Amino acid sequence: MLWVKALHIIFVVCWFSGLFYLPRLFVYHAMSEDQISKDRFVIMERKLFWGIMTPSAIATIVFGSWLLIANWSYFMAWWWMHVKLGLVALLIAHHIYCWWYMLKLREDSSFKTHVFFRVFNELPVFLLIGAVILIVVKPTL
Repeated sequence: MLWVKALHIIFVVCWFSGLFYLPRLFVYHAMSEDQISKDRFVIMERKLFWGIMTPSAIATIVFGSWLLIANWSYFMAWWWMHVKLGLVALLIAHHIYCWWYMLKLREDSSFKTHVFFRVFNELPVFLLIGAVILIVVKPTL
């Protein structure tokens, strides 16, 4: 089970690297003015999303589910696990929004401002902080 936990953590780190970097690419994409730059960002965003982020998200969910199912009665007895799973659901929603924004920016780089994407870039930080505190500290009420 320690191998499963190690793989889960590895893929969480890989997923978050994409969740942090892709919106940063959106910032630069939204700021770009020439077509060559816009085309470059479209390629970079697509490769990051489909080559790193999505496979890492899937592996994170698979290995996390494996850990959860193996210890179902323990984990599901605690309120903090329910909250953590809610944060994971928000991360999945954020991932889907990244995909949608990637598609919209491909069509129109002025879809949202770079300021919007700077704020959007910070959202996963709060979800990460919450999830790590919940799973490590396991707070009691």
